[in-house]
Amino acid sequence: MAAYDTIVVGLGAAGATAAGTLARGGRRVLALEAAARAGGRVRTERCGDGVVELGAEWIHGQHPSRVYDLAVQNNISVITQDLDFDVFRSDGTKKDVELINELILFYYNVTEHQSDRNESIAEYLTRKFKKYLAENHADLLSDEEFVENFLELMNIMVNNLMASYDWNEVSAISDYVPLDGNQYTSWHRHGYKTFFEILLNTYNNGLGLPMLDIKFNTDVTSISWPRDGTGDVVVTCRGGEQYTAPNVIVTVSLGVLKERHTKLFSPPLPEDKIEAINMISMGLLDKIVLSFDKAWWSRNMAFYWTVEDKRKLPEEDKWMAKIVDSTTPSGSSNTLTLWTCGENAKLVETLPEEVVKTKVVELLQRFMGANVTVPQPTSMLRSTWYSNPFTRGSYSYDNLQMIQHPHIRETLGSPLLDAACTPRVLFAGEATERTGYGTVHGASNSGYREAMRLLQPSKV
Repeated sequence: MAAYDTIVVGLGAAGATAAGTLARGGRRVLALEAAARAGGRVRTERCGDGVVELGAEWIHGQHPSRVYDLAVQNNISVITQDLDFDVFRSDGTKKDVELINELILFYYNVTEHQSDRNESIAEYLTRKFKKYLAENHADLLSDEEFVENFLELMNIMVNNLMASYDWNEVSAISDYVPLDGNQYTSWHRHGYKTFFEILLNTYNNGLGLPMLDIKFNTDVTSISWPRDGTGDVVVTCRGGEQYTAPNVIVTVSLGVLKERHTKLFSPPLPEDKIEAINMISMGLLDKIVLSFDKAWWSRNMAFYWTVEDKRKLPEEDKWMAKIVDSTTPSGSSNTLTLWTCGENAKLVETLPEEVVKTKVVELLQRFMGANVTVPQPTSMLRSTWYSNPFTRGSYSYDNLQMIQHPHIRETLGSPLLDAACTPRVLFAGEATERTGYGTVHGASNSGYREAMRLLQPSKV
C-alpha cells in the first residue's frame, strides 16, 4: 500500500485545487472521487455543435480569481456573456412587453445592492418594487393581480440566482463579496472542464501530477480519525477498501454532509460543526438543455406567465409556470438552456425525459406565438443535482438565521484537531467560504486554504 501524506475526498473545485496544490508542494496525495469524473458540480457535456454546462456555467468576476487567472496564464480565451433578455408573454402577444422588460431591469439593478435592514430579500424587493411603481407607474399599484403576479416572477428569479427554495428564506444582507470584473465570463467552447484539466495537469495532453493518485468511482463511507493523536486517519470506501494518511481533506457538498455526516465520521462531529451543517441552507438549481438543428431564437428569453394562463394549466403541468427564462450557452450555437429551481426542480427531476422534452417544447411554442414554429429538438440533457447522491443540491445560500451567526461558515470549514492540536480532518467547499460561497472561485479558494494549512501551518 502506498504511503500518503493526505487523502482528499472529492474532486470538485475544492478537492482538485487542494490535491493539485499539495501534490505540487511535494506531498504524496490520494484523491478519492465517488463519480466517474472530476468536476463535482461542474459538469461539461458535448451537446449541439459544441459543449454545454450542466453545472456551474460562469466565472463570476475576474480579480482576484484563481479560476480566471489560470485561464489567462494558460493562454485560454474566455469571453464575457451577454445576459440581456427578450421578453415574451405566455399568451403569445406583445402586450406590456416594454413595461415587463423595464421592471425586470429594475429587479436586476436592485439585486446588485444589499438592504440596510435585517430582512428577507422578499421584503426588501417588495418594498423597493412598490416604491418604484409609486414613483413611475402609480396606476399599477391598484392592480393587485398584476403586482402579485410580478412579485411571484421576482420570487422565481431570486431563486434562480440564489438556488434558494423561496425568497422569504433568503437574507437581504450577505457577506458575499463580488469580485471585480465581469460577473458572467464563460469558458465557451473550451468548457469549464478545462479548469480541472489545468488543476490536475491533464490540459494539452499533460501527464497528470506524479505525486497525486486519483481513484474514481470510489465512494467514501467512513472517516475514522484519532482524537488522541496516535495513528493515522482511516478512510473506508463502499467496496471495503481502506486507505490511511496523517490527515484528510473532506470536500463533499453541504448536501452530502447534511445527509451523511452522522454515518461518515468517527468519532462524531462536534456540536458546533453539526449546528453549522444544519443551519446553512443548501439550494437547488437545475437546467434543461435542448439542442436543435439550428438556432431559431435571437438571444436569451424571459417568460412572463399571465395569471390566466397559469390558472389554465392542468395540475400535472403547473411546474411549467415556474420556468421563467432561458439562456444560450456560449459553448454551443444551437442549444438553449431553461432553468428551474427549488421544489419545482425536485419535481422535474422525477419526470420522464420524454415528458419534460414534450412539455418544454410546448412552453416555448406558447411564448413564441402563432408566427413562429418551434422545431423538435435533436436532443435533450438535464441536470439532476438533488437526485444525485454525491451532491444532493447545487450550492449554498445565506438564510435569515445566519445573520445572527456571522461566523457559521468558518465553523463549517474549521479543521478537527487531535490532542496535540494537529489538524486531522479538514473541510473545504463553497459552503465554507463566507465571501465566495456558491461559486467555483469560492470553492477553489477553500481548497487552497486547506492545502496551505498543511503546507504552511504557521501562516494559516
